[in-house]
Amino acid sequence: MAKRIGIIGYPLGHTLSPVFQQAGLDDLGVDAIFSAWPTAPEDLEATVASFREDDCLGSCVTLPHKQAVMPLLDEIDDAAAEIGAVNWIINDDGKLRGYNTDAPGFLRAVKEELDFDPSGADALVIGAGGAARAIVFALRDAGVTRLTIANRTLSRAQALADDVRKGRFRAGAIELSRESLTDYAPYADLIVNTSSMGMAGGTAEDDSPLDADLISDRTVVYDIVYAPAETPLFLEAESAGARAATGLSMLVYQGVAGLELATGLEAPAELMLRTARAAGR
Repeated sequence: MAKRIGIIGYPLGHTLSPVFQQAGLDDLGVDAIFSAWPTAPEDLEATVASFREDDCLGSCVTLPHKQAVMPLLDEIDDAAAEIGAVNWIINDDGKLRGYNTDAPGFLRAVKEELDFDPSGADALVIGAGGAARAIVFALRDAGVTRLTIANRTLSRAQALADDVRKGRFRAGAIELSRESLTDYAPYADLIVNTSSMGMAGGTAEDDSPLDADLISDRTVVYDIVYAPAETPLFLEAESAGARAATGLSMLVYQGVAGLELATGLEAPAELMLRTARAAGR
């Protein structure tokens, strides 16, 4: 009998995860079906409990459950605990373990797609939500020299900056406004958008958090939004002559890491990325 593995979220909507994850499972010869499991908050506890069953390998976790699942698990990986969010639950003989693969997935995406090493960089992160948490911790541990978090609600940016403090490392917080960004964006080596601005179907799908005149041609820009394939920020960055990419690669690479945790096998990353790109067109 085929094993179960999937993704939970609410509302889950259209997700590419079942497409590229199934391609990975099939290539590995793992008899499992990757499904989308829309899970309302009131159903979360029962759904997570079902992951303990013998036929379940585990589940990817997306909004709004990345923090809510944590008290329901038996063990949480140290990195996920520090970030404060879990995006993969793995069933280990009935014991549920939580991991965060968003951080390594992001770093791999920036390296593979943009040939960029954050070590020593001046980084600007836009947004202060769950995705931003994983990325700022990843950048800190990758050795950025300066990290600035920009958010519409300044207090949220400051709270995240406080959380990411470690030893001598400090992050700054600014309000997400053109006036504030003028003093930071043109000088950044790396700009990462973690907000929903530019996302297809969202409330600001036509908006970019930055205009081209605030982006240097030496800057690397990564927009974690992956639909549309060319987001407003991506187009602004291209117009400025900067190297840019959107978030499909991060989505796939976090999934690659999760699939490897679930199966104990090396996942076919390039096949999964090609499959996701073909499905996302």
